[in-house]
Amino acid sequence: MNCTTILFSPTGGTGKVAEILAGAWGGAGRTIDLTDGGADFDRITLDPQTVSLILAPSYAGRAPTAAVERLRRIHGGGSPAVLVCVYGNRAYEDTLAELEDTAAEAGFQVVAAVAAVAEHSIVRSVAAGRPDAADRARLQQMAETIRAKLDAGERGRPMIPGHRPYKKGGVSRMVPAPTPACTRCGLCAARCPVGAIDPQDPGRVNADACLCCMRCVAVCPHGARRVDAALLAALGEKLGALCARRREPELYL
Repeated sequence: MNCTTILFSPTGGTGKVAEILAGAWGGAGRTIDLTDGGADFDRITLDPQTVSLILAPSYAGRAPTAAVERLRRIHGGGSPAVLVCVYGNRAYEDTLAELEDTAAEAGFQVVAAVAAVAEHSIVRSVAAGRPDAADRARLQQMAETIRAKLDAGERGRPMIPGHRPYKKGGVSRMVPAPTPACTRCGLCAARCPVGAIDPQDPGRVNADACLCCMRCVAVCPHGARRVDAALLAALGEKLGALCARRREPELYL
């Protein structure tokens, strides 16, 4: 099955889910990286014969603003789309609904949706190691079910959960900062999806633009970028209670 993967994956968790789903269809033929702030998304048009796998993480129950803005600029061309939100075992709330509306606005034909769990991007102990073997098996099974729907020529729109208007947006204001180990290499600024870090002074961050996506923490070769330890501990304690029950992948067909 000819598949194009369109994803926003700052720390790799969403990318792992993409690899599992696209792999079950023979692999992603083309990848469009929504974290690339320099890409000209307005020039991208999808083929209606190509299945689009659209993935984004859930940030406090909403899709990342940058992912939504960039997806909206792509021309879906009637391509059948499978939406995927990836969350850290708490809840995804209105994320899929927001992706559904954005994809439809961009001209995609939504035919299925998946909610999957991956290791929390801030508190790494939450959903640690996920997607795991059980997740992989379940996601591969879901991919086969979706493929069967597409092979049968069915294009019905699934009933996707969520509220409209969406819940109030906003993410944890846990803006990472450099430690004394920072060498000012500038990699964090170069890889920031929204250009929130000053390339000349990595200690300067536009907190209003920052998504708190933790890309800068993940890519630092020296482990020299962190969030405030006290805030991280408080969030970890809160999530520990909210995320105690294991949540499983869900399919909407």
